[in-house]
Amino acid sequence: MENEQRSFRWGHEALQLHFVLDDDGSARLTHLGLPGEAGSDPRAALPLVEVTAAGHGRGWSGSRLIGTALGGRLRHRTHHATRDGDWHTLTVHLHDPETGLVAEVTYRSPDGVPVLRSEVTLRNEGQTTLHLESVSSLAVGCLTSPDPAALDAADLLWADNDWLAECRWQRQPMRRTTPDPSGRVKYGHGKAGFELTGQGTWSSCGHLPMGGLTDRHFGRTWMWQIEHNGGGWRWECQEHDNAAYAALFGPTDTHHGWRHPLEPGAAFRTVPVALSYSADGGPDAAFAALTRYRRAQRRPHPDHRGLPVIFNDYMNCLMGDPTTDKLLPLIDAAAEAGAEYFVIDAGWYDDSDGWWTSVGAWEPSASRFPGEKGIHEVLDRIRERGMVPGLWLEPEVIGVHSPMAKSLPDEAFFRRDGVRLVESGRHHMDLRHPAARAHLDQVVDRLVGEWGVGYLKLDHNIDPGSGTSAHPGETPGAGLLGHNRAHLDWLDGILDRYPHLVVENCSSGGMRWDHALLSRLQLQSTSDQQNLNLYAPIAASAPTAVTPEQGAVWAYPQPEDSLDEVAFTMASGLLGRIHLSGRLPELGPEALALVHEAVAVYKAIRADLPQAVPSWPLGLPGWDDPWIALALHTPTTTYLTVWRRPGGAATTTLRLPERADGGAARVEVLYPTAREAVAVWNPDTVDLTVTLPTAPSAALLRITRTEPDAP
Repeated sequence: MENEQRSFRWGHEALQLHFVLDDDGSARLTHLGLPGEAGSDPRAALPLVEVTAAGHGRGWSGSRLIGTALGGRLRHRTHHATRDGDWHTLTVHLHDPETGLVAEVTYRSPDGVPVLRSEVTLRNEGQTTLHLESVSSLAVGCLTSPDPAALDAADLLWADNDWLAECRWQRQPMRRTTPDPSGRVKYGHGKAGFELTGQGTWSSCGHLPMGGLTDRHFGRTWMWQIEHNGGGWRWECQEHDNAAYAALFGPTDTHHGWRHPLEPGAAFRTVPVALSYSADGGPDAAFAALTRYRRAQRRPHPDHRGLPVIFNDYMNCLMGDPTTDKLLPLIDAAAEAGAEYFVIDAGWYDDSDGWWTSVGAWEPSASRFPGEKGIHEVLDRIRERGMVPGLWLEPEVIGVHSPMAKSLPDEAFFRRDGVRLVESGRHHMDLRHPAARAHLDQVVDRLVGEWGVGYLKLDHNIDPGSGTSAHPGETPGAGLLGHNRAHLDWLDGILDRYPHLVVENCSSGGMRWDHALLSRLQLQSTSDQQNLNLYAPIAASAPTAVTPEQGAVWAYPQPEDSLDEVAFTMASGLLGRIHLSGRLPELGPEALALVHEAVAVYKAIRADLPQAVPSWPLGLPGWDDPWIALALHTPTTTYLTVWRRPGGAATTTLRLPERADGGAARVEVLYPTAREAVAVWNPDTVDLTVTLPTAPSAALLRITRTEPDAP
């Protein structure tokens, strides 16, 4: 680390931060980018932390949460840098002499990866309680130079996210929401601008907890993610002193009913966030950096290397109606197709027609699994066929008709105004309460420890609103944040006890798609979308928000599908994690052969996927695009899936950066080999022309770079 009298730098070869200390001791981050790049104008910088509290607001009223009085009064005390393996860490200590508020800002970055992780811990060294209302996890005011032309060229990026329509990235000029207010008097900022907020228990209902800013001329790009497993988050990206800034938050008072009394001697920690940077590679390079960061930051697990093929009986198959008679032929068909895990989805615990409102005890149904062995007949058959058994579980809810609704105390559930909440016939448990956690630990210990289940699909299908005010004086937003953190702690405990257990993150498909959970859990359910044509843009966009090896994509062939449709749905999962489903025993010989071929191809390439980074040769997929493409790049090989949907021409041209100086590339169709896909590489223009004669159809290609011949 380089120290100067009034400034200091920190970072590594892929990312460097430059801080300036004002004459009054306030600290500003004036540059975040590559070493040697020109710095930004310090006038556009923000305080390292923005804080509002009752009695301590902002200097400029509006919807923005910057320009705060407390943030502006924080003064630099000290800073120090450390190194732990591949991780560089900088801790900056700040304090407010007036209130005694102390802020400890922790920046971390993995060596060689242009991504910054940030979180803030506040401590009260004063004599009076501070009633916090918002705290930034990261505030960066130097995303563009203080030149109106830079903002004119900036585009905002965000992802709309809904049930059955996940991961829909949008892009629009920043000037659409932050127009230039120049006139006879020039103002450096307005009162509003672009902002996104998540609410409730679903972190990604409405939008992914992500965003970005890119320069459409030169490709300089920032991408960020808020690593929080609940909907209490917010980010804003607007203009301040003629430059773009981004400020990222967990829950706030204005947006989530969150307040936190910071008593003398107490501490509060924000939710972590991450920011990636690309100097000239556009959004693709920024997403590639996030992919590398996510791998470096998550909990290690053997599943991330092995990538076993999973069959799940739900989607376009049993749809929550499993029985012994229905499962046994599926188990045989899945094993013959090459599946390595077999997951029994929803309904396995229900003896009635109302399994939605009866969940909670997680005991197997006697009527669905008759006979002396009950459900163990099915679990044993799964093992006999060489697969690991799995079960669906919705741990955080208790149905109103479940016996657990009466046996657990009121304090173990979400409550507001003393009333236990009900949503869609279910109560929501508060995992801060020992009875709630003990109940779930007993369930997992029985299913995994006693039954030998090796895979749990953890679902979450209700949003009970703003949160819980279980404790005196607690706001619902604060209660929800406490539960969110207890939920993460519970998951860590499960994986500590059962380190080889594979856990899938599901929440009505992708309604809780966030890195707080994915840094712990092995897979992410990408959607409940049953239409194979509509699944294609979701599958192609998934690597923006999850590493490829964690993105579970349904491949659900049906007996009524054409052979091109069977290949289409199978191809959707080949650059992620195959979640095989569908009515396999009813498929004809040619369709079944396509399924078996796809699984075999996946097993042949899956060792490359955990090292690959994504790009989108046709741009981030649009919901209605007739052609969609996803590429995964290793140092020597690119895997490319292309989908043609109805309405598109038979041929498209993609540009890929595959040619080294004087080198060439070899293109081959990996799947489906017996169909009519044609791919032609033009080494002069570095273009790839792909022809798929029918729609819908899809293909997986492999492009191998070759070295030039020696002179």
